[in-house]
Amino acid sequence: MKAMNSKEVTQKVFNKEPFFILDVRNESDFKDWKIEGEKFEYLNIPYFDLLDGVEEILDQIPSDKEVLVVCAKEGSSVMIAEMLEEAGREVSYLEGGMKAWSEHLEPVKVGDLKDGGAMYQFVRIGKGCLSYMVVSNGEAALIDATRMTDVYVDFAKELGVEIKHVFDTHLHADHISGGRRIAETTNATYWLPPKDADEVVFNYQALEDGNEVKIGETNIAINALYSPGHTIGSTSFVVDEKYLLSGDILFIDSIGRPDLAGKAEDWVADLRESLYTRYKQLSDELLVLPAHFMIIDELNEDGSVSEKLGTLFAKNHGLNIEDEAEFRKLVTENLPPQPNAYQEIRETNMGKITPDDEKQREMEIGPNRCAVR
Repeated sequence: MKAMNSKEVTQKVFNKEPFFILDVRNESDFKDWKIEGEKFEYLNIPYFDLLDGVEEILDQIPSDKEVLVVCAKEGSSVMIAEMLEEAGREVSYLEGGMKAWSEHLEPVKVGDLKDGGAMYQFVRIGKGCLSYMVVSNGEAALIDATRMTDVYVDFAKELGVEIKHVFDTHLHADHISGGRRIAETTNATYWLPPKDADEVVFNYQALEDGNEVKIGETNIAINALYSPGHTIGSTSFVVDEKYLLSGDILFIDSIGRPDLAGKAEDWVADLRESLYTRYKQLSDELLVLPAHFMIIDELNEDGSVSEKLGTLFAKNHGLNIEDEAEFRKLVTENLPPQPNAYQEIRETNMGKITPDDEKQREMEIGPNRCAVR
């Protein structure tokens, strides 16, 4: 019986392969959050219902597709996979379970920069988080890094570059930032919007509208663009006059929610101003690189998530609501549930609490919920 790791499953998502998943978690956990793929099929039977044997579900397990058994942490899926194997079926189990799936980061090269260098996107496929590394002339900058800090540090080593700057576009509420830890590890400068940092208990460099940070000796400028609405400090970046890193303000298929600090009514106007005025002044040719994706359909052929700003102004419903009252209604009445433990996540990102690794994993379990529905 073989184990399949999260990287292998990610490639199946990217390649749009047919795949069958037997998920043996509780029904409520499965409905809340599962491994998603365009051509994936699912069967959810809780582990406890299979303790007496798998004979009753054999006719529901296909023999013409790869089958993966999934549980929360691995143990239950190993047991069920063994039972299926004994019954003559060829199956794999997910190494590390959904815990490992939640933490996997897949680097994808988005494109080149004008004066040499490249833009990389790290796709956190199980959580919908997107983070970035800008590389130029031996130096690198990170934007919206997750807590899996080793992935970025090791990737920089592979490329032979030194991480010099680390940015967070805003104070995150759905996942724990790795920015501060990476900055400490690599002696990089950590940048944070000051309007989101009233309560932080550590030193940071103030990230403000018009800040320009050079990466490498070449003219790769990261320009900060103040764009409140998701949070009061939300800041976007224009990189190399080619890429727009939109944070949690604008997604491919939706727009950012303004309520994760309890300020939905107050911040709706800021959100509209950022999207309908500030972004309107930017070039339609900028490639939008958001901090999250919502659904698997947003992935491009290579697994990256991006779209030209002009295309989003034409197709994204959240950018095409002329009536302000209707816009206000959309972003205050169509909000998904709050992310798990979002208040604790915010306090962790402020430096007020320091949960251990296992607690941080628990806090982040589940899908991201940063968008208006």
